[in-house]
Amino acid sequence: MSVRISEAVWEGTLKEGSGTMKLGSGRFEGPYTWASRFADETGTNPEELIGAAHAGCYSMFLSALLTGNETPPVRIHTDAHVHLTAGPTISRIDLVCRAEVPNITAERFAEIAAEAKAKCPVSKALAAVPEINLDATLV
Repeated sequence: MSVRISEAVWEGTLKEGSGTMKLGSGRFEGPYTWASRFADETGTNPEELIGAAHAGCYSMFLSALLTGNETPPVRIHTDAHVHLTAGPTISRIDLVCRAEVPNITAERFAEIAAEAKAKCPVSKALAAVPEINLDATLV
């Protein structure tokens, strides 16, 4: 299997410093600061990148399971809401998925969606997060 590398550089103190996070592929590089992480200022933050990774992994895994069920999806859109609370701690992730999947019942879709949440590699990596919720709906 593959090994993926990302990097981060931080310069300065916690509140006055700044940094850059970069994907190994070079397809994304973005600045981050204390304010972009804790005060919703311009820039990215680790939680936003974790959310993107989780949403992407979940969507791909759900697609694989649906295809294996012989009900391939037309489109899967997943948002990940990553909650950073005191500590600081990632205390909750809410996955919100809307999927267009022909020829499947809502009940069967719910079963497969829950299986994808439990088994996608990023969900497994985030097992220390106390609460990961799923709102998956057919559209």
